[in-house]
Parts: sequence; C-alpha cells; structure tokens
Amino acid sequence: MNFAIQKTLSFILLIVIGLLLKRKIKNKEQLGGVKVLILSIALPATIFVALLKIEIEPTLLMLPVLALLFNLLMLLAARYLLPLVGIQKNTASYRTYLLLIPSLAPGLSCFPFVMEYLGEASLAQAALADVGNKVFVLIILYLMAMQMYYGLRKGDAQETPDRKKRLKSLMLALLNEPVNLVMISAIILLCFGLNISALPVFLEDAVLRMSALMTPMVLLFIGMAVRFNRKQFGQILQLLVFRSGLAFLFSAVVITILGVSDPVTVLLILIFPQSAASFWPFAHMSAIRTLESAEAVNVKQPTFHLELGLNVLAFSLPFSTLIILGISSAGELVANPSFAWSMGALLLSLGLFPWLVLKLKQRYRFKEQKKWLLVNSEKRA
Repeated sequence: MNFAIQKTLSFILLIVIGLLLKRKIKNKEQLGGVKVLILSIALPATIFVALLKIEIEPTLLMLPVLALLFNLLMLLAARYLLPLVGIQKNTASYRTYLLLIPSLAPGLSCFPFVMEYLGEASLAQAALADVGNKVFVLIILYLMAMQMYYGLRKGDAQETPDRKKRLKSLMLALLNEPVNLVMISAIILLCFGLNISALPVFLEDAVLRMSALMTPMVLLFIGMAVRFNRKQFGQILQLLVFRSGLAFLFSAVVITILGVSDPVTVLLILIFPQSAASFWPFAHMSAIRTLESAEAVNVKQPTFHLELGLNVLAFSLPFSTLIILGISSAGELVANPSFAWSMGALLLSLGLFPWLVLKLKQRYRFKEQKKWLLVNSEKRA
C-alpha cells in the first residue's frame, strides 16, 4: 500500500479513537485541558525544533506578509459573500461570521500534517507565516470586535479608557503566548548561529520528546472536540465551502505569480490557507459578551451570536482536516497551479449552488403569484 495512504489511514484511526473517547469527556474543562497541553507544550516544542533546523533567509520574511494579505482579502470577500447567502448586515450573525471566516488556526488543523507529510523545514516556514495571521486574529480582529461593540453602545463616556486597557492586556497576552515566546527564542538563537545540536543533551531530548506528542494529541483532540448542530449545518457548510474555494484561488494566484515549482512548497501554499477558523475571534466575542453582561449595556441586540460562533468552530476543524488530509495524501499529484484553480472554481460553484436554487425558487413563486393575480383580475372583470 502507498506510504501516504497508510499514513492517512493511521491519522483517520486516531481521529476515530478520539470520537470514541468523547464519552469519557465529562465537561468542557477536561477537553480544554487537552487543548492547553497541545498549544502550550506540544506545539511550541515542535515549532522550536523545526525553527532550529533551518537557516533564516530574507525571503522567508515574505511568508507572514502573504498570510496577513490572505486574511485581509478573506475579510473583504466575507463582507460581500455573507449578504449573498442571505445573512443580513448589521446583525449578530453577520458580525460573528465576519470575524471567524477570515481567521486561521494552523496550530490545530495544519501544522501536524505539514510536519508529517512535508517535513520540519516546511513546518518552520508555516510557523513564520502564522506570525502574520497572529497579527490579524489578535490585533486587527480585536479592534474590529471592539468597534462593533462600541458602535452599538452609541457613545459611552468610558469607551476610550476601557479600549486602551483592553488593547494593552491583549498585547501582553500576545507576548506571553508560549508559541510566540518559543519563536522569539529560536530566532535569537539562530541569529547567534546556534541550532538544535547546540543545546545541552538533556534539554534537546526533552524538547524532542514533547514535540513527538503533537500529532497524536491533535488528532485525538479533533475527534473529541467535534460537535454538530444540524439546524445551522447547511449555512455553515455553505460558507466553509466558499471559504475553501477562495483559499484555493488565493493559493493558485500566489503559485502562479511567484512561479513556484518545488512540489513541497506548492503543497505548503495549498495547505496553509485551508486551516480551520481560529478560536481567538471567539475569545474576543466572549470578552465582549462579558462586558455586555457586567455593564448592562443598553443595545437592541447582542454584538455577537456566541452559539453560532461555537458551531462554526466545531464544523470548521473537521472540514479543514479532511481538505488538508486529502491534499497531503495526494502529494505531488496535486502540486500544481491547475489543481488549485480547478478546486477553487469547483468549490465556489458548489457554494453558490444553494443560492442559485433559492433565487430560482423565488423567481418561480413570483411568476406563479403574478399569474394567479392576473387570472383573478380577469375573472373579476
């Protein structure tokens, strides 16, 4: 059997085991503990090892810029896409989708597969690209969320000091995040010409053992974390298909313009934008909901729809995992711009199909109603 297929089957088996373990998870705190281990121990150790095995080049600085550009383009696209699929502007659902759709969470949905299929050098490049995404989800989306919140408050005197205080605490959280501290430490060591072999043996061994935890823990977490709400499934799936299609088109443009020919680099460009939606926008929404509750803010409606946000995160993780697994398993067969263009066009068409069906039904009903009114008016005459 093909090696990539065997590896994919082993990944799927770990996800299935995670699904079976879901019965053992009694509350959200237990699941949150697994997530803390991944984001605070396994992922930082993996990125630390990967960064210390590469050579920093000026061209790598382009990676976070491209990631941030992708976030901004997705944000712009979401502003036009959401009304197109029937989500009205200036509603809690609109604001919730607007923050979640452009965000990326490569740590849980992308990095394990990059490491296993593409190698540590590609993982280091993905980690550097995530710096741009972190700036977007932690700073830009936070400012957007606060602007939406204060827009509904309509001129509170405490607005400015509170905003400054929250922004300061956010910046401290950004600096204290384990992944960011590890990246800064690794880059400093690289600047002094040190790599993984320069570390003391006991430290190197401990870091490598922690790094080995990441892939199985993430896959088990995906299985344990999956939650489905059938009521919102159709709308969320439609938006995720649109999002994936736009991501493929972005990858196609980057590959074509930069003239990338190395299959591993092409696969990385295809995989990274397919990451699941980030938890950070939901964290911003939760903080604002706390403000609304504590200060008894007089608004006509909540700023965000938290239940919808949770469901988007729940659907996004397995959806992205399937897309990334498919690309990784296919390998060099899909490592070309024509595949990205084709998949982008296909997924956009699939995402647009329910909207077209709805429009045709509305047009048919309008014609039938018009015909009925005409017949009745003739009878009366």
